[in-house]
Amino acid sequence: MACRISELVVDAADPDRLAAFWSEVLGYVEIGREADGSIEIGPPDAGFGGPQPTLVLSAGGGPRTGKLRLHIDVNPTDRDQDAELARLLALGARPADVGQTGTETWHVLADPEGNEFCLLRRRLPPL
Repeated sequence: MACRISELVVDAADPDRLAAFWSEVLGYVEIGREADGSIEIGPPDAGFGGPQPTLVLSAGGGPRTGKLRLHIDVNPTDRDQDAELARLLALGARPADVGQTGTETWHVLADPEGNEFCLLRRRLPPL
């Protein structure tokens, strides 16, 4: 038997702001809040333990220094990459430069707190 990723935990200076952003990006809803201000978001019909991992925006994260050791990749599900890029930018994502050559088939973006993530080209079916 193998393990499954059930949650991804992201330190956040403003968990509410990041929860709102990532909920819009992923179509997630708030699942719960902890006394320390952390917020868990996940798929509306499955929540924790479903086929997709939930995100926990953990309160108290200070400014990030250095390169991220892990980042999130997302794929469009109901539109092409260009339309999804426009949607993500309208939600508050911004282009990020991590040394791309300009020939990549993906876009490197940053969330409102500067955490890099990639928008890949291939459209995936929604779960």
